[in-house]
Amino acid sequence: MGHPLLLVQLLVIVVASRLLAWLLRWLGQPAVVGEMLAGLALGPLLFGMLAPSWQARLFPAASLGALQSLSTLGLVLFMTVVGAELRVPRGSRLLRPAMWVGGLAFVLPGLLALGVSPWLFRGYAPVGVSYGPFAMFMATACAITALPVMARVVKERGLTDSLPGRLGIAAAAVADVLAWVALALVVALISAHGDWLPFWRTIAGLVLLLGVAWVVLRPSCAWLLSRHAPDGHANGAVLAFLLAGAIGCAAITEWLGLHAVFGAFLFGLCLPRDDRLLQGLIERVEHVTLATLVPVFFVLAGLSTTAQLLSADAGLALGLVLTVSILGKLIGGTLGARVSGQGWRDSLAIGSLMNARGMMELIVIKVGLDAGVITPAMFTILLVMAIVTTMMTTPMVVAFHRDSTAPEKRGDLSG
Repeated sequence: MGHPLLLVQLLVIVVASRLLAWLLRWLGQPAVVGEMLAGLALGPLLFGMLAPSWQARLFPAASLGALQSLSTLGLVLFMTVVGAELRVPRGSRLLRPAMWVGGLAFVLPGLLALGVSPWLFRGYAPVGVSYGPFAMFMATACAITALPVMARVVKERGLTDSLPGRLGIAAAAVADVLAWVALALVVALISAHGDWLPFWRTIAGLVLLLGVAWVVLRPSCAWLLSRHAPDGHANGAVLAFLLAGAIGCAAITEWLGLHAVFGAFLFGLCLPRDDRLLQGLIERVEHVTLATLVPVFFVLAGLSTTAQLLSADAGLALGLVLTVSILGKLIGGTLGARVSGQGWRDSLAIGSLMNARGMMELIVIKVGLDAGVITPAMFTILLVMAIVTTMMTTPMVVAFHRDSTAPEKRGDLSG
Protein backbone atom coordinates (compact mmCIF):
# COMPACT_ATOMS: atom_id res chain seq x y z
CA MET A 1 0.00 0.00 0.00
CA GLY A 2 1.17 3.47 -0.77
CA HIS A 3 1.80 6.43 1.45
CA PRO A 4 -1.58 8.15 0.75
CA LEU A 5 -3.39 5.30 2.55
CA LEU A 6 -1.02 5.57 5.51
CA LEU A 7 -1.68 9.30 5.75
CA VAL A 8 -5.44 8.74 5.56
CA GLN A 9 -5.15 6.11 8.30
CA LEU A 10 -3.20 8.51 10.50
CA LEU A 11 -5.73 11.26 9.85
CA VAL A 12 -8.65 9.05 10.88
CA ILE A 13 -6.78 7.72 13.91
CA VAL A 14 -5.69 11.12 15.23
CA VAL A 15 -9.08 12.79 14.66
CA ALA A 16 -11.06 9.92 16.20
CA SER A 17 -8.71 9.78 19.19
CA ARG A 18 -8.88 13.53 19.82
CA LEU A 19 -12.68 13.64 19.50
CA LEU A 20 -13.26 10.78 21.93
CA ALA A 21 -10.54 12.07 24.28
CA TRP A 22 -12.30 15.46 24.36
CA LEU A 23 -15.67 13.80 24.96
CA LEU A 24 -14.40 11.62 27.80
CA ARG A 25 -12.55 14.52 29.44
CA TRP A 26 -15.81 16.49 29.28
CA LEU A 27 -17.41 13.57 31.15
CA GLY A 28 -14.71 13.76 33.82
CA GLN A 29 -12.55 10.88 32.55
CA PRO A 30 -8.82 10.89 31.69
CA ALA A 31 -8.14 11.55 28.00
CA VAL A 32 -6.49 8.13 27.67
CA VAL A 33 -9.90 6.47 28.16
CA GLY A 34 -11.22 8.21 25.05
CA GLU A 35 -8.11 7.22 23.08
CA MET A 36 -8.50 3.60 24.16
CA LEU A 37 -12.17 3.65 23.17
CA ALA A 38 -11.22 5.14 19.79
CA GLY A 39 -8.91 2.21 19.16
CA LEU A 40 -11.65 -0.21 20.18
CA ALA A 41 -14.25 1.59 18.02
CA LEU A 42 -12.10 1.36 14.88
CA GLY A 43 -11.68 -2.39 15.37
CA PRO A 44 -14.03 -5.27 14.56
CA LEU A 45 -16.24 -4.69 17.61
CA LEU A 46 -17.79 -1.49 16.19
CA PHE A 47 -16.48 -0.18 12.86
CA GLY A 48 -15.91 -3.70 11.57
CA MET A 49 -19.42 -4.69 12.58
CA LEU A 50 -21.22 -1.60 11.24
CA ALA A 51 -19.24 -1.19 8.01
CA PRO A 52 -16.99 -4.22 7.45
CA SER A 53 -16.13 -3.36 3.84
CA TRP A 54 -15.12 0.20 4.72
CA GLN A 55 -13.00 -0.99 7.62
CA ALA A 56 -11.31 -3.58 5.41
CA ARG A 57 -10.49 -0.85 2.85
CA LEU A 58 -9.17 1.55 5.49
CA PHE A 59 -7.11 -1.02 7.38
CA PRO A 60 -6.14 -3.78 4.92
CA ALA A 61 -3.79 -6.38 6.33
CA ALA A 62 -1.02 -5.38 3.90
CA SER A 63 -0.91 -1.86 5.37
CA LEU A 64 -0.58 -2.83 9.02
CA GLY A 65 3.19 -3.27 8.85
CA ALA A 66 3.77 0.47 8.53
CA LEU A 67 1.34 1.17 11.37
CA GLN A 68 3.12 -1.44 13.49
CA SER A 69 6.44 0.34 12.96
CA LEU A 70 4.93 3.67 14.00
CA SER A 71 3.32 1.99 17.00
CA THR A 72 6.61 0.47 18.12
CA LEU A 73 8.35 3.83 17.84
CA GLY A 74 5.57 5.42 19.87
CA LEU A 75 5.86 2.78 22.58
CA VAL A 76 9.63 3.17 22.75
CA LEU A 77 9.39 6.95 23.16
CA PHE A 78 6.52 6.73 25.65
CA MET A 79 8.18 4.08 27.82
CA THR A 80 11.40 6.08 27.87
CA VAL A 81 9.52 9.00 29.42
CA VAL A 82 7.71 6.61 31.80
CA GLY A 83 11.09 5.29 32.95
CA ALA A 84 12.38 8.82 33.47
CA GLU A 85 9.17 9.69 35.32
CA LEU A 86 9.33 6.73 37.71
CA ARG A 87 10.21 7.80 41.24
CA VAL A 88 10.62 4.81 43.54
CA PRO A 89 10.33 6.30 47.04
CA ARG A 90 13.43 6.56 49.19
CA GLY A 91 13.68 6.87 52.92
CA SER A 92 11.63 5.20 55.63
CA ARG A 93 8.90 7.87 55.68
CA LEU A 94 7.39 6.94 52.32
CA LEU A 95 9.13 3.74 51.27
CA ARG A 96 7.59 1.44 53.86
CA PRO A 97 3.92 2.38 53.32
CA ALA A 98 4.47 2.45 49.54
CA MET A 99 5.86 -1.09 49.69
CA TRP A 100 2.85 -2.23 51.73
CA VAL A 101 0.34 -0.65 49.35
CA GLY A 102 2.18 -1.47 46.12
CA GLY A 103 3.09 -4.97 47.27
CA LEU A 104 -0.40 -5.98 48.38
CA ALA A 105 -2.00 -4.26 45.36
CA PHE A 106 0.26 -6.41 43.17
CA VAL A 107 0.17 -9.71 45.06
CA LEU A 108 -3.56 -9.96 45.86
CA PRO A 109 -4.94 -9.49 42.31
CA GLY A 110 -2.14 -11.73 41.07
CA LEU A 111 -3.13 -14.51 43.47
CA LEU A 112 -6.81 -14.13 42.58
CA ALA A 113 -5.91 -14.33 38.89
CA LEU A 114 -3.91 -17.50 39.54
CA GLY A 115 -6.98 -18.90 41.29
CA VAL A 116 -9.23 -18.45 38.23
CA SER A 117 -6.58 -19.29 35.61
CA PRO A 118 -7.38 -23.04 35.49
CA TRP A 119 -10.88 -22.23 34.22
CA LEU A 120 -9.67 -19.53 31.81
CA PHE A 121 -6.83 -21.70 30.48
CA ARG A 122 -9.18 -24.19 28.86
CA GLY A 123 -10.78 -21.65 26.55
CA TYR A 124 -8.31 -18.78 26.22
CA ALA A 125 -4.78 -20.19 26.02
CA PRO A 126 -3.29 -20.64 22.53
CA VAL A 127 -2.56 -24.16 21.36
CA GLY A 128 0.87 -25.27 22.54
CA VAL A 129 1.10 -22.84 25.47
CA SER A 130 1.52 -24.57 28.82
CA TYR A 131 -0.47 -23.63 31.90
CA GLY A 132 2.44 -22.05 33.82
CA PRO A 133 3.25 -19.15 31.46
CA PHE A 134 -0.45 -18.48 30.84
CA ALA A 135 -1.27 -18.31 34.56
CA MET A 136 1.78 -16.15 35.29
CA PHE A 137 0.80 -13.77 32.52
CA MET A 138 -2.79 -13.50 33.75
CA ALA A 139 -1.49 -12.72 37.24
CA THR A 140 0.74 -9.97 35.86
CA ALA A 141 -1.98 -8.52 33.61
CA CYS A 142 -4.45 -8.27 36.50
CA ALA A 143 -1.83 -6.81 38.87
CA ILE A 144 -0.52 -3.92 36.73
CA THR A 145 -1.17 -0.30 37.72
CA ALA A 146 -0.83 2.60 35.27
CA LEU A 147 1.47 5.12 36.93
CA PRO A 148 1.11 7.73 34.13
CA VAL A 149 -2.70 7.58 34.22
CA MET A 150 -2.75 7.69 38.02
CA ALA A 151 -0.42 10.70 38.04
CA ARG A 152 -2.75 12.54 35.68
CA VAL A 153 -5.84 11.66 37.72
CA VAL A 154 -4.08 12.89 40.86
CA LYS A 155 -3.10 16.14 39.16
CA GLU A 156 -6.50 16.77 37.58
CA ARG A 157 -8.31 16.17 40.89
CA GLY A 158 -5.95 18.47 42.82
CA LEU A 159 -4.54 15.62 44.93
CA THR A 160 -0.86 16.20 44.19
CA ASP A 161 -0.06 17.33 47.73
CA SER A 162 -2.60 15.06 49.46
CA LEU A 163 -1.76 11.87 51.29
CA PRO A 164 -3.69 9.56 48.90
CA GLY A 165 -2.06 11.23 45.90
CA ARG A 166 1.53 11.02 47.13
CA LEU A 167 1.24 7.53 48.58
CA GLY A 168 -0.72 6.24 45.59
CA ILE A 169 1.90 7.40 43.10
CA ALA A 170 4.74 5.99 45.21
CA ALA A 171 2.91 2.66 45.58
CA ALA A 172 2.21 2.53 41.83
CA ALA A 173 5.94 2.87 41.20
CA VAL A 174 6.60 -0.13 43.46
CA ALA A 175 3.84 -2.18 41.82
CA ASP A 176 5.02 -1.33 38.30
CA VAL A 177 8.59 -2.41 39.04
CA LEU A 178 7.27 -5.77 40.29
CA ALA A 179 4.98 -6.11 37.26
CA TRP A 180 7.67 -5.40 34.66
CA VAL A 181 10.05 -7.89 36.29
CA ALA A 182 7.32 -10.54 36.30
CA LEU A 183 6.36 -9.77 32.70
CA ALA A 184 9.98 -10.04 31.55
CA LEU A 185 10.21 -13.48 33.12
CA VAL A 186 6.95 -14.60 31.49
CA VAL A 187 8.00 -13.40 28.03
CA ALA A 188 11.43 -14.99 28.39
CA LEU A 189 9.79 -18.24 29.46
CA ILE A 190 7.27 -18.35 26.61
CA SER A 191 9.88 -17.32 24.03
CA ALA A 192 12.03 -20.31 25.02
CA HIS A 193 9.23 -22.71 23.89
CA GLY A 194 10.03 -25.19 26.65
CA ASP A 195 13.79 -25.11 25.99
CA TRP A 196 15.60 -23.85 29.08
CA LEU A 197 18.81 -22.91 27.23
CA PRO A 198 17.23 -19.95 25.33
CA PHE A 199 15.46 -18.92 28.53
CA TRP A 200 18.68 -18.70 30.53
CA ARG A 201 20.42 -17.03 27.57
CA THR A 202 17.72 -14.36 27.57
CA ILE A 203 17.94 -13.91 31.34
CA ALA A 204 21.74 -13.71 31.21
CA GLY A 205 21.55 -11.14 28.42
CA LEU A 206 19.04 -9.10 30.40
CA VAL A 207 21.22 -9.21 33.52
CA LEU A 208 24.22 -8.12 31.44
CA LEU A 209 22.22 -5.26 29.94
CA LEU A 210 21.11 -4.18 33.42
CA GLY A 211 24.73 -4.15 34.55
CA VAL A 212 25.90 -2.13 31.55
CA ALA A 213 23.00 0.28 31.96
CA TRP A 214 23.76 0.84 35.65
CA VAL A 215 27.56 0.96 35.39
CA VAL A 216 28.01 2.67 31.99
CA LEU A 217 24.82 4.28 30.70
CA ARG A 218 23.63 5.81 33.97
CA PRO A 219 26.84 7.73 34.79
CA SER A 220 27.34 8.60 31.11
CA CYS A 221 23.88 10.15 30.89
CA ALA A 222 24.46 12.03 34.15
CA TRP A 223 27.81 13.39 32.90
CA LEU A 224 26.45 14.36 29.49
CA LEU A 225 23.44 16.16 30.91
CA SER A 226 25.40 17.93 33.66
CA ARG A 227 27.92 19.17 31.06
CA HIS A 228 25.64 20.01 28.13
CA ALA A 229 22.24 20.49 29.78
CA PRO A 230 22.90 21.73 33.33
CA ASP A 231 19.56 23.53 33.37
CA GLY A 232 17.71 20.37 32.34
CA HIS A 233 17.05 21.69 28.82
CA ALA A 234 18.53 19.25 26.30
CA ASN A 235 19.57 20.78 22.96
CA GLY A 236 19.10 18.97 19.67
CA ALA A 237 22.35 16.99 19.90
CA VAL A 238 21.72 15.84 23.48
CA LEU A 239 18.13 14.95 22.67
CA ALA A 240 19.34 12.91 19.68
CA PHE A 241 21.76 11.04 21.99
CA LEU A 242 18.94 10.28 24.43
CA LEU A 243 16.66 9.04 21.65
CA ALA A 244 19.47 6.91 20.20
CA GLY A 245 20.11 5.40 23.61
CA ALA A 246 16.45 4.55 24.08
CA ILE A 247 16.14 3.02 20.60
CA GLY A 248 19.40 1.10 21.06
CA CYS A 249 18.30 -0.42 24.36
CA ALA A 250 14.92 -1.25 22.83
CA ALA A 251 16.64 -3.02 19.93
CA ILE A 252 18.77 -5.07 22.36
CA THR A 253 15.82 -6.31 24.40
CA GLU A 254 13.95 -7.12 21.18
CA TRP A 255 16.98 -9.13 20.04
CA LEU A 256 17.06 -10.92 23.39
CA GLY A 257 13.56 -12.24 22.71
CA LEU A 258 11.83 -9.76 24.99
CA HIS A 259 9.92 -6.68 23.82
CA ALA A 260 11.29 -3.30 22.80
CA VAL A 261 9.37 -1.62 25.65
CA PHE A 262 11.66 -3.22 28.24
CA GLY A 263 14.80 -1.64 26.80
CA ALA A 264 13.17 1.77 26.42
CA PHE A 265 11.89 1.64 30.00
CA LEU A 266 15.34 0.62 31.24
CA PHE A 267 17.01 3.52 29.44
CA GLY A 268 14.51 5.92 30.96
CA LEU A 269 15.44 4.58 34.39
CA CYS A 270 19.09 5.42 33.64
CA LEU A 271 18.34 9.12 33.24
CA PRO A 272 18.93 11.44 36.22
CA ARG A 273 15.90 12.07 38.46
CA ASP A 274 15.75 15.70 37.33
CA ASP A 275 12.28 17.24 37.18
CA ARG A 276 13.47 19.89 34.72
CA LEU A 277 14.75 17.23 32.33
CA LEU A 278 11.54 15.27 32.75
CA GLN A 279 9.43 18.32 31.94
CA GLY A 280 11.51 18.91 28.81
CA LEU A 281 11.02 15.30 27.69
CA ILE A 282 7.28 15.56 28.33
CA GLU A 283 6.97 18.76 26.30
CA ARG A 284 9.26 17.76 23.42
CA VAL A 285 8.76 13.98 23.21
CA GLU A 286 5.73 12.79 25.11
CA HIS A 287 3.22 15.36 23.85
CA VAL A 288 3.92 14.59 20.19
CA THR A 289 4.08 10.87 20.90
CA LEU A 290 0.75 10.84 22.73
CA ALA A 291 -0.93 12.94 20.05
CA THR A 292 0.19 10.97 17.00
CA LEU A 293 1.99 7.66 17.63
CA VAL A 294 0.30 6.25 20.72
CA PRO A 295 -3.18 6.44 19.11
CA VAL A 296 -1.77 4.17 16.39
CA PHE A 297 -0.92 1.66 19.11
CA PHE A 298 -4.48 1.87 20.46
CA VAL A 299 -5.94 1.25 17.01
CA LEU A 300 -3.68 -1.74 16.39
CA ALA A 301 -4.81 -3.05 19.75
CA GLY A 302 -8.41 -2.51 18.70
CA LEU A 303 -7.78 -4.31 15.40
CA SER A 304 -6.45 -7.28 17.40
CA THR A 305 -9.78 -7.72 19.21
CA THR A 306 -12.43 -10.22 18.24
CA ALA A 307 -16.23 -10.16 18.19
CA GLN A 308 -16.19 -13.43 20.18
CA LEU A 309 -16.59 -11.18 23.24
CA LEU A 310 -20.31 -11.21 22.49
CA SER A 311 -20.63 -14.93 23.31
CA ALA A 312 -21.99 -16.14 26.64
CA ASP A 313 -18.73 -17.87 27.65
CA ALA A 314 -16.73 -14.75 26.91
CA GLY A 315 -19.19 -12.68 28.94
CA LEU A 316 -18.65 -14.95 31.93
CA ALA A 317 -14.88 -14.78 31.47
CA LEU A 318 -15.04 -10.99 31.28
CA GLY A 319 -17.09 -10.84 34.49
CA LEU A 320 -14.58 -13.10 36.22
CA VAL A 321 -11.58 -11.07 35.07
CA LEU A 322 -13.27 -7.80 36.08
CA THR A 323 -14.14 -9.16 39.53
CA VAL A 324 -10.63 -10.45 40.17
CA SER A 325 -8.95 -7.29 38.88
CA ILE A 326 -11.17 -4.76 40.67
CA LEU A 327 -11.48 -6.51 44.02
CA GLY A 328 -7.81 -7.49 44.05
CA LYS A 329 -6.62 -3.92 43.49
CA LEU A 330 -9.18 -2.23 45.72
CA ILE A 331 -8.82 -4.64 48.65
CA GLY A 332 -5.04 -5.00 48.28
CA GLY A 333 -4.41 -1.26 48.07
CA THR A 334 -6.84 -0.49 50.88
CA LEU A 335 -5.37 -3.12 53.20
CA GLY A 336 -1.85 -1.91 52.43
CA ALA A 337 -2.83 1.65 53.34
CA ARG A 338 -4.59 0.49 56.52
CA VAL A 339 -1.52 -1.51 57.59
CA SER A 340 0.48 1.70 57.05
CA GLY A 341 -1.75 3.52 59.52
CA GLN A 342 -4.08 5.44 57.20
CA GLY A 343 -7.79 6.05 57.84
CA TRP A 344 -10.49 4.14 56.02
CA ARG A 345 -11.48 6.90 53.58
CA ASP A 346 -7.90 7.68 52.57
CA SER A 347 -7.18 3.95 52.34
CA LEU A 348 -10.16 3.40 50.04
CA ALA A 349 -9.08 6.38 47.91
CA ILE A 350 -5.59 4.89 47.61
CA GLY A 351 -7.04 1.48 46.72
CA SER A 352 -9.18 3.18 44.06
CA LEU A 353 -6.13 4.88 42.56
CA MET A 354 -4.33 1.53 42.34
CA ASN A 355 -7.19 0.26 40.16
CA ALA A 356 -6.13 2.58 37.28
CA ARG A 357 -4.60 0.58 34.44
CA GLY A 358 -4.90 2.61 31.25
CA MET A 359 -2.22 2.37 28.63
CA MET A 360 0.19 0.31 30.75
CA GLU A 361 -2.32 -2.55 30.73
CA LEU A 362 -2.62 -2.31 26.95
CA ILE A 363 1.16 -2.49 26.59
CA VAL A 364 1.29 -5.56 28.83
CA ILE A 365 -1.48 -7.44 27.03
CA LYS A 366 -0.11 -6.49 23.58
CA VAL A 367 3.24 -7.93 24.64
CA GLY A 368 1.42 -11.08 25.74
CA LEU A 369 -0.50 -11.31 22.47
CA ASP A 370 2.64 -10.80 20.38
CA ALA A 371 4.47 -13.43 22.46
CA GLY A 372 1.63 -15.90 21.91
CA VAL A 373 0.68 -16.27 25.59
CA ILE A 374 -3.00 -15.35 25.11
CA THR A 375 -5.56 -15.59 22.32
CA PRO A 376 -7.23 -12.59 20.65
CA ALA A 377 -10.36 -13.42 22.67
CA MET A 378 -8.53 -13.06 26.01
CA PHE A 379 -6.78 -9.97 24.64
CA THR A 380 -10.21 -8.45 23.99
CA ILE A 381 -11.41 -9.34 27.49
CA LEU A 382 -8.33 -7.78 29.10
CA LEU A 383 -8.65 -4.68 26.90
CA VAL A 384 -12.23 -4.14 28.04
CA MET A 385 -11.09 -4.70 31.65
CA ALA A 386 -8.44 -2.01 31.22
CA ILE A 387 -11.01 0.50 29.95
CA VAL A 388 -13.59 -0.29 32.64
CA THR A 389 -11.15 -0.16 35.57
CA THR A 390 -9.59 3.08 34.32
CA MET A 391 -13.02 4.69 33.96
CA MET A 392 -13.88 3.62 37.52
CA THR A 393 -10.85 5.31 39.05
CA THR A 394 -11.86 8.98 39.00
CA PRO A 395 -15.44 8.60 40.34
CA MET A 396 -14.25 6.20 43.05
CA VAL A 397 -11.50 8.57 44.17
CA VAL A 398 -13.96 11.48 44.23
CA ALA A 399 -16.39 9.40 46.31
CA PHE A 400 -13.83 8.32 48.90
CA HIS A 401 -11.46 11.27 49.15
CA ARG A 402 -12.36 14.07 51.52
CA ASP A 403 -11.82 17.74 50.64
CA SER A 404 -8.09 18.30 50.98
CA THR A 405 -8.70 21.82 52.27
CA ALA A 406 -10.90 20.65 55.16
CA PRO A 407 -9.27 20.26 58.59
CA GLU A 408 -8.72 16.59 59.31
CA LYS A 409 -6.39 14.17 60.97
CA ARG A 410 -4.07 12.67 58.40
CA GLY A 411 -2.31 9.36 58.81
CA ASP A 412 1.41 9.40 59.48
CA LEU A 413 3.46 8.13 56.56
CA SER A 414 6.11 6.80 58.90
CA GLY A 415 3.82 3.83 59.65
